Amino acid sequence: MSDRKATARPVGTDLEDERLMTRTGIQGAIATVVDRVRTGDLGILPVLLGVALIWTVFQIINPVFLSSRNLSNILLQMSSGGVIALGMVCILLVGEIDLSVGSVSGLSAAIVAVLSVRSGFPVVPSIFLTILAGVGIGAFYSVIYNRFGVPSFVITLGGLLGFYGLQLSTLGVSGTINLPDTHILSRFAMFMFVPAWLSYVLIFLLGAVWALSHITHARRRAKAGLSARSTVGILIQAALMIAALSAAAWYLNRDRGIGWMPVFFFALLIVVDYMLKRTKWGRSVYAVGGSREAARRAGINVKRIYLSVFITCSSFAAIGGMLAAGRLQAASQQSGVGDVNLNAIAAAVIGGTSLFGGRGRAISALLGVLVIQSIASGLNLMSLNSAYRYVVTGGVLLLAVILDAVSNSTRATHGRA
Repeated sequence: MSDRKATARPVGTDLEDERLMTRTGIQGAIATVVDRVRTGDLGILPVLLGVALIWTVFQIINPVFLSSRNLSNILLQMSSGGVIALGMVCILLVGEIDLSVGSVSGLSAAIVAVLSVRSGFPVVPSIFLTILAGVGIGAFYSVIYNRFGVPSFVITLGGLLGFYGLQLSTLGVSGTINLPDTHILSRFAMFMFVPAWLSYVLIFLLGAVWALSHITHARRRAKAGLSARSTVGILIQAALMIAALSAAAWYLNRDRGIGWMPVFFFALLIVVDYMLKRTKWGRSVYAVGGSREAARRAGINVKRIYLSVFITCSSFAAIGGMLAAGRLQAASQQSGVGDVNLNAIAAAVIGGTSLFGGRGRAISALLGVLVIQSIASGLNLMSLNSAYRYVVTGGVLLLAVILDAVSNSTRATHGRA
């Protein structure tokens, strides 16, 4: 996958950004959207329309679907898978894949349960050591990939089998280790919710930090002689974002509110988004995904980038596995098996990350896992078994891949024109 050449200039370059920023007003915004659709840059629009359609259909079928309690449950249920999908986004951006995230998450659940419950080791060091195990797995993958050139598909397929075997061995003959209600992972994943007043404070701080970041970026562009967004426009957008998130928080606070586990997932999402958008590392990730050889000639340490994304993916799988164990209050032989691998890949692709590399955003993990979890929740409310969920999710994934392929072809054609 990684030896592929980029066929078109990626959207998002300084020239493209400058052209789009010169358009103002409603007409300018509409023209910008039309241009992006015409060039194959659909962005998150198909996913947002898909979420709206899914929510509308399920709400018509069962009015409980959009209740504050069910939406709160969806946020809790999607967080562990969302963390794993976030790592998958990072590795897909360089045109590679990790098929072992399910096994790594299951092994991590087993490790933290054995250390903190069966062996009586302190919980916090147990969590830290489990994350280190994920780091070690990612580093192991990158060494094989960089040194021997073995495709990531093959490496991680072997990891899928091998680490599942280690998971079974770690759990031992009992096969299941229950986490008590007092365990920090159980409390964090099941019983800890943000106080209503604090949720509004966090939203305001998020909006303020977002506005400050974008204003600083705009001033930096202006200082370099490039076109930049106006401060007033950024502040208006921040105010609208704060108002929308506050309304959502108010609705969720009518029941249990927002769990700390979704807050952790959102915080991790924001950090990764910043790293991808505003750091040299993030630009290098996109460059390697666009064209490995071009990135190498540009002076980017390609092997180091692969090392970083393999470690990120495995570490996030380890974190997601621990969160899932806390949610289920157990680590068992079934942890990480089933559809965990496929859901992580599907969430990243459905959310807009390209299988061809070089295109995607951190928010892809959030949007993709929201689609998958919404489908699962809606079908559960209809008392339908998991067979329907697999069929519907598979159809959505196929549609997302088709859109990605068409978009990639359209962008290539537009680039040659």
